[in-house]
Amino acid sequence: MAGDEPEKTGDPGVEPRYKRVLLKISGDALRGDLPYGISSEAVESIAAECVDVVRAGVEIALVVGGGNIIRGATAAGRTLQRATADYMGMLVTMINALALQDAIEALGQETRVLSALKAEEVAEPYIRRRALRHLEKGLVVIFAGGTGNPFFTTDTTAAVRATEVGAEALLKATKVDGVYDCDPVKNPDAKRYERLTYMECINSSLGVMDATAVTHCMGNGLPIIVFNLRNPGNIRRAVLGERVGTLVHDGQGGDGA
Repeated sequence: MAGDEPEKTGDPGVEPRYKRVLLKISGDALRGDLPYGISSEAVESIAAECVDVVRAGVEIALVVGGGNIIRGATAAGRTLQRATADYMGMLVTMINALALQDAIEALGQETRVLSALKAEEVAEPYIRRRALRHLEKGLVVIFAGGTGNPFFTTDTTAAVRATEVGAEALLKATKVDGVYDCDPVKNPDAKRYERLTYMECINSSLGVMDATAVTHCMGNGLPIIVFNLRNPGNIRRAVLGERVGTLVHDGQGGDGA
């Protein structure tokens, strides 16, 4: 319920593994069990977990997709150019960011939305130094508007923004508990990986994130943690360094674990 204190999870005395993280949330996560749009219950649940992480001493930034309303790559057709469809998708991410902002602030946590597209009435323009100052002050920062350019996914946006603000890990929230060798919904014998290297993800087309995003993380040594958002407390577990989901890293111990 909006306005209630978020329920604490885990041991509040445990020191977080990561001091600053970027959480990538799909637009689908915001629709919850609805076929389309934004579920108040889903947004409030995500907001409560983000506030819980901040209260554990972690600086957190978010990138949210727009798949609950439109996907640029699939919306493009005979009369709608891909670039136009992508800009439409960027506008949807702004709608989703505002929904998350209100839900987080209803819990008493100050928040800022920074957009790569200009919309000064509802969001600050994305400026890297401004984002850093907000994070240092303990604000939750939500990045909207993608990269501001068409043909790039919000996965790539998340990877780029994470490295720009010096995040120590990119948390990729999904509907399954990690990365599998095939679709676990269709194949009950699917194997879940606890750890993968960036190159294994790219070469095997495992669908962790798009190849551009994974390549960017690889080039900057940014670990990716893929986990199930629907398991309460998983965001906190990830930032504490607990085994959750699948860790994608360089294979050389550069993940900090």
